[in-house]
Amino acid sequence: MNVIDILTICLIVGIVIAFGVGYFIRKNVAEGKINSAEETAKKIVNDAVKEGEAQKKEMLFNAKEESLALKEAIEKDNRERRAELQKTENRLIQKEENLDKKAANLERNEDKLERKNKELDKKQEKLDSLYEEQVRELERISGMTFEEAKQILLDDVAKETRAEAAVMIRQIEAESKATADKKAKELIAQSIQRCAADHVAENTITVVNLPNDEMKGRIIGREGRNIRTLETLTGIDLIIDDTPEAVILSGFDPIRREVARLSLEKLIIDGRIHPARIEEIVKKSQKEMDAQIKEVGEQACFDTGIHGLHPEVVKLLGRLKYRTSYGQNVLKHSIEVAHLAGLMAAELDANVKIAKRAGLLHDIGKAIDHEVEGNHVEIGVNLLKKYKENKNVIHAVEAHHGDVEATTIEAVLVQAADAISAARPGARRETLVSYVQRLEELEKIATSFDGVEKSFAIQAGREVRIMVKPDSVNDDDMMMLSRDIAKKIESEMEYPGNIKVNVIRETRAVEYAK
Repeated sequence: MNVIDILTICLIVGIVIAFGVGYFIRKNVAEGKINSAEETAKKIVNDAVKEGEAQKKEMLFNAKEESLALKEAIEKDNRERRAELQKTENRLIQKEENLDKKAANLERNEDKLERKNKELDKKQEKLDSLYEEQVRELERISGMTFEEAKQILLDDVAKETRAEAAVMIRQIEAESKATADKKAKELIAQSIQRCAADHVAENTITVVNLPNDEMKGRIIGREGRNIRTLETLTGIDLIIDDTPEAVILSGFDPIRREVARLSLEKLIIDGRIHPARIEEIVKKSQKEMDAQIKEVGEQACFDTGIHGLHPEVVKLLGRLKYRTSYGQNVLKHSIEVAHLAGLMAAELDANVKIAKRAGLLHDIGKAIDHEVEGNHVEIGVNLLKKYKENKNVIHAVEAHHGDVEATTIEAVLVQAADAISAARPGARRETLVSYVQRLEELEKIATSFDGVEKSFAIQAGREVRIMVKPDSVNDDDMMMLSRDIAKKIESEMEYPGNIKVNVIRETRAVEYAK
């Protein structure tokens, strides 16, 4: 064995010994540390157990104290509630006792009242028998029955009441007329004087003058083709008769009649009369008519100072120029009503704009009343609602003929202005037949009342004078009679303006000196 082998063996043995020594040392050291850690852990556990026991005892103590405090609070609250319940019970017992006392008193009072009622019934029976005896005795003495005496008394009271009512009516009317009548007359007179509307009514032109009678043949055309074309395009009948140098236009629509007039006059001037030329001229006249209608409506708005109207409403206003009512031009009448209503509104501090606007539009329905069913008031109201007009203006238009009750001062002013414009002298024309019928109806209504001897309709039907029998109607009855006649005229007749009812009672004594 050489030295290297010996050294190798020695090194291996040394390493083994070193591992053994190290393992032994580590084992002893680890056991010592483990033992020390166990002791420390036991100590910590013991300390924790002791501390937990102490906390447990403290918590149990605190819980007992809290439970005791809560128990005392609950017992205190229960004691207070029991005391309050006891008080409430005592009050209820006291109230029950009071109610029992009141019930007993009511029973006693009911017994008393029942006894008194019985006594009163007996007394009433006795009084009734005495009253019947007295009535029989009075009937025997007076020679009249109870009903007859009662009727005489009622008649006397009615006469006295009627006389007093007539006196009161005269006093009230005299007092009111002393101020209101004078003021109203001044207001209306001032408004009419300041109104600048024309008082001359225009007539719709229905006759076209011809330069010569030969023109009639040219208007008729070969086999009547020209006149048929013109009538078809305009919707107006052309009447060509023996009237020298004239053609009559007949039709209900004033606008169509005006278009036909313009077309015929242009054809006469042009001289070229044939179907194609007639169609061209009629279309041109219709365009000119539309432009003229719009211009007339705008001029009416300008003259009255009214702005903001819907364009279609302006056109409808222009159409009123060719519409008449009893011979009165409706557009001029509307302008006049607008001025009158505005002037009266200014005097009364009312809304001038609303009054003038309603006055101008009050007859707007007449522009198309021959095209749409219904009266002109309904048509006008529907038109204004369609074009979103002011509700006060619509109400004034709806109320201007009394179809609905006027609820605004502007509506009342439009009614008054409409009556003034329609009733002034020369404003409208009536046929002789209708005029005579109105006068006869006035006199017939007046003579239908008892005590009326004669009646006379005068001043073109604006006044009716009534002569009464002086023996049948006294001065007090005259007031009631005039009022009753006026009410009957209002309910049974239609007329423009007002009718004055003048009742006259006259007693004459005649003697002759011989």
